[in-house]
Amino acid sequence: MELSGTLHSHLSTLNLSSPPYIGRLAPSPTGYLHLGHARTFYVAAERARVVGGRLLLRNDDLDATRFRLDFVEAMKEDLRWLGFAWEEPMTSQSQRLPLYRASLAQLHAAGLIFPCHRSRRDVLDAVSAPHEGGDNDEPVYPAHFRPPADAPLPPLDASFNCNWRFRVPDGETIAFMDALFGPQRAVAGRDFGDFLVWRKDDVPSYQFSCAVDDALMGITEVVRGADLIRSTFRQLLLIRALGHAAPSYCHCPLMLDDKGERLAKRHDALSLRTLRSQGVTPAEIIAKFSA
Repeated sequence: MELSGTLHSHLSTLNLSSPPYIGRLAPSPTGYLHLGHARTFYVAAERARVVGGRLLLRNDDLDATRFRLDFVEAMKEDLRWLGFAWEEPMTSQSQRLPLYRASLAQLHAAGLIFPCHRSRRDVLDAVSAPHEGGDNDEPVYPAHFRPPADAPLPPLDASFNCNWRFRVPDGETIAFMDALFGPQRAVAGRDFGDFLVWRKDDVPSYQFSCAVDDALMGITEVVRGADLIRSTFRQLLLIRALGHAAPSYCHCPLMLDDKGERLAKRHDALSLRTLRSQGVTPAEIIAKFSA
């Protein structure tokens, strides 16, 4: 559970001459924070601190099926207990739906999205539709499921009750330099396909809401777990399509339990709440990360 020296070595690579640093913490209130969250947030806070930058807190609360109000207060309390500070007020995604709809309308006007009436099972059952893996990943959408590029789009106002997908530029290599993992590349249409931006329950997807927020909040560097590297390729396409400058990215290695499995919110024994109740101090936790 120690933070590798590699993470610390990259603190010195932050460019002081770049635009003022704006980072963010973006927990989802779907469970109690665990040590893996704490380590990633520690890296984010340290990278902001080193350059005298700003750190924002965003409450990613669009998952209505798992969201609980008490988790929101718990995550803020746990973050403060660990000594993290951010600029108030906290931003909540559930309060930003008009911004997401405006951005979706921008993609619609540019013809970059299309309505999708295929189920997840349809996609999984299709030939050559392997699952890409990861909590926020999805199967590669078969190209033959797409409507023709020149097909007229239905108006958005009457179509928020269906899925909408972003049409990826087939064959284009999307690349970025990760602060910890180095050069990253993926080919659109091969490594990932047309992806959800709006769900039929009238809620933006994770990929879309995250990309829109990072752009509109002026985030200059996104620090998050390595399981989201593949998501970055999609979000870069969205940010570009919306006409915004892309942030830099720093993906942190995932923390594993004693069985070699990555920590999840089901690991209650390693939640910050449980450790706190056992008398573990913030200093002891931070010492594991800063060793």
